[in-house]
Amino acid sequence: MTFNGEKTQGAPSTDGNTAVSKLIDVLPVLPTIKPVREPEKHETANSLNETTLSHDLATSHHEEKGLAQRERDGEVADLGWNEKKEKISTPLIGTLGNENLWLLIRRFNKQIYHVKEVPTAVPGDLDLNIADEEEFSPDKLRANIERFYMTVVVGLLAAVKHIARLRSWRESRRTSCFCAVYFAAWIFDLIVPILSLTLVTLIAYPQSREVLFPPAPLALVDSKSGGVQKPKAGVLGSTDSSTGAPQNFKGEAVEQEASSFVNGFASIVVTSAAGKHPQAAPSSEEGSPDDAVPDPTGLTVTAVEAKDVAAGGKTGPGHDKTKVPVETAMWTKMRPIMHGIADVSDTWERFTNALSPTPPFPRDVYRLKLAILILPLLVMSLFVTSYMFTKSVTFGVGFGFFGDPVISRGLKWLNRKFPHWQKLMELRNTVLKGVPTNAQLTLTLLRIGEVNKAPLPPPPSTSEPPPERPVEITDAELKATGAEPPLNATGEELREAMDHDPQTAHESGGPDIDAAKSSNHGKHGSKIVRFFRGTTKGAVQTAIGTDHARAKVGSRHAQNRLGAVPRSNTNHLTGPLDFKGRFKGQKGHVYITAKSTIPAISFSTNQTIEKIGSEEREDLHPLWTVAIGDIAEIKKVGGYGWKAKIIVGWSMGREVADSLEITDRAGNVKRVTALLMRDELFNRLVAIGGQKWEAW
Repeated sequence: MTFNGEKTQGAPSTDGNTAVSKLIDVLPVLPTIKPVREPEKHETANSLNETTLSHDLATSHHEEKGLAQRERDGEVADLGWNEKKEKISTPLIGTLGNENLWLLIRRFNKQIYHVKEVPTAVPGDLDLNIADEEEFSPDKLRANIERFYMTVVVGLLAAVKHIARLRSWRESRRTSCFCAVYFAAWIFDLIVPILSLTLVTLIAYPQSREVLFPPAPLALVDSKSGGVQKPKAGVLGSTDSSTGAPQNFKGEAVEQEASSFVNGFASIVVTSAAGKHPQAAPSSEEGSPDDAVPDPTGLTVTAVEAKDVAAGGKTGPGHDKTKVPVETAMWTKMRPIMHGIADVSDTWERFTNALSPTPPFPRDVYRLKLAILILPLLVMSLFVTSYMFTKSVTFGVGFGFFGDPVISRGLKWLNRKFPHWQKLMELRNTVLKGVPTNAQLTLTLLRIGEVNKAPLPPPPSTSEPPPERPVEITDAELKATGAEPPLNATGEELREAMDHDPQTAHESGGPDIDAAKSSNHGKHGSKIVRFFRGTTKGAVQTAIGTDHARAKVGSRHAQNRLGAVPRSNTNHLTGPLDFKGRFKGQKGHVYITAKSTIPAISFSTNQTIEKIGSEEREDLHPLWTVAIGDIAEIKKVGGYGWKAKIIVGWSMGREVADSLEITDRAGNVKRVTALLMRDELFNRLVAIGGQKWEAW
């Protein structure tokens, strides 16, 4: 590893901390209160010497060690790369289960596309923050919406169902306790103190959470009645998803739900824009025009324009003067919207990781910070009357509405004296300083593996569909408070709700909903689709063959596309040291040498790597080598453009091998193509060095 193990604030330490340092760790202290006199000047930091909290936690001593945390002096260990999950030792990291680790890595792979080295100090003492100038792409927007669903939407849905359980009085003893405490507090004017005390208890004492809000599978609770319901998937195959869909790996059902959520929303938007109105359509028969053509709702703008033409309207920029400015304004606003969604998800993940931290991050520090912030509210609420509160709020509303001259002058003074005061006041720099997002947590765990010469194996995959049978339920997923049964339901009611029913997933709100969501192509339409698929497949195969000829005469773009659609029988199981790929069309392996004086990444066309590996070999004669410490930027690049990718996936049903661009500090770019294990190589490169990264 190229980073050192110096301790920083918040890192676990075996030597005794003073009372002052402990207090500073707990209090939400600002990074700096010194006025900024040169706003354009940035404090630089040497990435090899000044590390972040993430680097320090990776190199610090861990009390509970998994297989990846054991110190090694010799070769890089293979902890189960490309093995089935049953053959991988557990746990790899401390008290974190392998399923939870793979969940984090899978979502990290979808979230992080592009990183650049940051030479300055990073906010919150953790790197891999999202850059203010983050690049926008529709695919990245989709990834952010899916992440928003998996974090915020599912979390809010869980809160709604807990409220429904309390209001239903099905769990009568628990609800009666809440009711008695609430109205007692109301009688004695102690509503705010009781709510504040409850909040402090939930934050500072985690065991209270299961007592006050006993867990239950999300899909098993009816959000209206608060009682037991049949999961929307027809079986309770997972406990953390809203549909209860079966899964092969933990978190997989929620990820598929998020993808289906985006797809479903897009389908509704498209069918609405295209004017799909099945109730007003005449009945069709076999051989009619409706039966002979495919469903056009897969084509967005084209379908909308075709609908307008069919209705006698005029389309195109010449007639519709709003088309260009409205589309331009909407696409221009997409980047700040995407950034806003990411910020909300980041904050949600930070609060989650503060309340339930994952080792090696400190267990109690962040929760105590939050609890200490609420204590003043608890104390004040004992002395502030409702009259004082109402007068203060109404004064604040009035001042906010009429006090613009004072507010604007105050903001100008702040911007002049403290040009970056907004950044200083961000939650990640104050209350949540040192608390990671899930991506920052994953990066820290990856660094732990690299420090101990045991790169974490990628999440295992399987081609088998998840079994449609109920998942095994433990007290961690379904529990009751006191002597009441869980959800106050009998064992027979719970079994009936959990067992598989193939019809439940297809139940909708009525025949109008069924007609609207149907995308039947018709008998002849399906034949047309199959015909075009076969024709397209032939055209794609011809284009792939042409690329070989064009690559031989020096076409750079053709060279980058060679091998991007590997044969179905290709063995792509490589790693953790060397990875199959191409450079300028030449077959070879990109490999990492960590035992040399200067760790580096290289590319060699020597075919013996596949049989005997690349470790401790001096006969490989690489085409190029880049020192790990000199890498300044890493970017995931597609093997094909997005349109060609869709065509290949639709017509050939084959995976497309993507590419990775590595840029050094001198600006030299090396692009490795046809890299089937691109995400795994990317993860090793971002974790193995001492660089501080920023996500773009």
